[in-house]
Amino acid sequence: MDDRKTIMIVDDSIANLKIGKNALMSLYNVFTVPSAKKMFELLERNKPALILLDIDMPDMDGYEAIKLLKENPDTLKIPVIFLTGKSEIEDEVKGLTLGAIDYISKPFSPFILRKRVEVHILVNSQQEVLEKQQKKLQEFNDNLQNLVAEKTKTVVELQNAVLKTMADIVDCRDDVTGGHNERVQTYLKFLVDGLIERKLYEDITKNWDVGLLILSSQLHDIGKIGISDSVLQKKDALNEEEYEIMKRHTTLGVGVIEKIEANSSACDFLEYAKIFAGTHHERWDGAGYPKGLSGESIPLLGRLLAIADVYDAITSKRPYKKALAHDKAVKLIIAGKGTHFAPDLIDLFEEVADKFAIAQNDFTIAFSLIGGGGGGSHLAVYER
Repeated sequence: MDDRKTIMIVDDSIANLKIGKNALMSLYNVFTVPSAKKMFELLERNKPALILLDIDMPDMDGYEAIKLLKENPDTLKIPVIFLTGKSEIEDEVKGLTLGAIDYISKPFSPFILRKRVEVHILVNSQQEVLEKQQKKLQEFNDNLQNLVAEKTKTVVELQNAVLKTMADIVDCRDDVTGGHNERVQTYLKFLVDGLIERKLYEDITKNWDVGLLILSSQLHDIGKIGISDSVLQKKDALNEEEYEIMKRHTTLGVGVIEKIEANSSACDFLEYAKIFAGTHHERWDGAGYPKGLSGESIPLLGRLLAIADVYDAITSKRPYKKALAHDKAVKLIIAGKGTHFAPDLIDLFEEVADKFAIAQNDFTIAFSLIGGGGGGSHLAVYER
């Protein structure tokens, strides 16, 4: 019995259909469809695990097609990835707003197509399992406490897996900053643990679920799924126009998380993620983005993540810059005290900086095993 997932590729280009099928047929059952009309005819008999949908097609384009898909309860939940040659950010935002989960630019690389499809199939499968487990939990009664505890543990593990996989979607698209989420998560934990140990902001931290908070930080850059590949994967420094586009990942991230919240009955952990996504580029002096918040109007989580995020950015190699050594990075961050960063949190950072150094060294050694580098840079490069 063939238990492989089914992928439907819809494109009026025979060449694109052939490339897509050749890239995916070893892993999935692949249906190639030359028009949106034919797609809807086929959907009456077959429900794929994912649809790769071209935007520019005659008779009915991808935007019209996805509207009809999302209006029909039978096809509403089928994930849709747009295939497009469009490069404007507004086009991608429109598609994501209509319900697409990702964009793949044409002409596409068979390898990238296959990896992106793999990631989304995994996310969708895990979400299906999570929903089934949550449904089962609701059916348990008070006499099944042991079973409830066991299933709850399973749901938490699945929730964590979904969080990790969503973060991996960003890493898969943004190969310029690979491994960033894992490193920032580690550095943030040093700051949060230090905050709690010193009983700073105790009135706020006493209500935190620290484990879930740290895991949720992985979604701080989730808005990058809405940023054009031409900007996200650029190997050189961004120009002013591209930088403005990149800045939108904060508000796009908040929007993505709010959409997940609207379709979930168990999304408390997303509150942390939304704060991280929307405020990690705000500055203490008000010169940050997207809202230009200043001082304590910036949520404490955003103030903490700003330090972890910048530290990682300036100690990590990029195609357009070299990495900065730990000691020099610390000096640069301390120099931002009272301007870029909250003064009291920089005091905390100085106290736990040795932990940053050890972890950063471990990450560097691990990276060097797969081919890395290092050198010097400047604080201004952190924006990516």
